[in-house]
Amino acid sequence: MQRLREQAFDLFEIELDTHKLHQLQHYVELMLGWEANLTAITEPEAIAVKHLLDSMSLLYYIDFLPGSQVVDVGTGAGFPGLVLKILRPDLSLTLIESVGKKTAFLSHVVETLKLERVQIVTARAEDVGQEQAHREMYDYVVARAVAYLPTLAEYLLPLCKVGGRAIAMKGGSALNEVADASAAIEVLGGKFTTLHSVVLPTIEEPHILVVLDKVKLTPTAFPRRAGLPSKRPIEPEA
Repeated sequence: MQRLREQAFDLFEIELDTHKLHQLQHYVELMLGWEANLTAITEPEAIAVKHLLDSMSLLYYIDFLPGSQVVDVGTGAGFPGLVLKILRPDLSLTLIESVGKKTAFLSHVVETLKLERVQIVTARAEDVGQEQAHREMYDYVVARAVAYLPTLAEYLLPLCKVGGRAIAMKGGSALNEVADASAAIEVLGGKFTTLHSVVLPTIEEPHILVVLDKVKLTPTAFPRRAGLPSKRPIEPEA
């Protein structure tokens, strides 16, 4: 944990006090002790870099305004959403995950760590994006390793309010994905803004944040019913 504190400050200018370090450590212990397999990464040093520091990178490159509404789509074991919440308690967080065993774990973490203003939704992103309580309600929509960007854009942008931002945490294919997703991004009311390259210790493969701005309302036809965005991603008109 001391090494994590040093790396967080050196890489991302994040100061981790004792309370936040304790919460992060407890979170990892809960994850590793859970009866269901939540991550293929189980070595503490790898967890610190590939899960915790990777999630923290968002706070360095993205200016999350105080009190913002944040939604993490396909959050899995809670990355990056729960890390953001631990480090920025002022944020209101919604976690969307379709697998009930994972949302049971997320509920346990939120209760154990006494995290406030966290909502957990067990559902597909396509369904949540059509619900009035969630559609175009969020200042920031984030996702990590969920889907190829032409599909992911249809999960994220309908949840993002106009003037908000969607951030996709991607690997080395990010540039190609942005090109392939250009039509989908435009149709869904988004605009590609920038890429941020994240350098993590001991990690050779690229980690890239793809930032999309929401510039207009998403047409009511989107997102389409569950499964369609991945089977038939939005493509440029012939």
